[in-house]
Amino acid sequence: MARAWQRFRSGESLDSHCLLGAEGINTMSKKRKHGKNHMGSSIDDFLKKENIFEEAQAQVVKEVVAWQLDEAMKQQKISKYKMAALLKTSRTQVDRLLNPKGDITLSSLQRAAATVGRRVMIDLV
Repeated sequence: MARAWQRFRSGESLDSHCLLGAEGINTMSKKRKHGKNHMGSSIDDFLKKENIFEEAQAQVVKEVVAWQLDEAMKQQKISKYKMAALLKTSRTQVDRLLNPKGDITLSSLQRAAATVGRRVMIDLV
């Protein structure tokens, strides 16, 4: 499973406009040398074939959430130290919130989002 994930990661990366929805990760298009668009098989199909679709989808969500929280902190000039003080927790815990490889609780994420003036929205699709 890890080998397939590495093959996926080294082959093509998701751009910032890739959306998750009922169908999962959108199909990616490739530009040919002559400027024509070519639609290959979807990333979803590849990930399902490799039996890592759910794992990949969860990882993408975690990476986007960590990035959004980090960007909100930068916009408001909130350091990790200050964020920890605002959340009444340790800087290590803030590092965990910003680490997409880790697992965090929904309540921790909601508190962090509220601190930067955001809210968490979850949809089951």
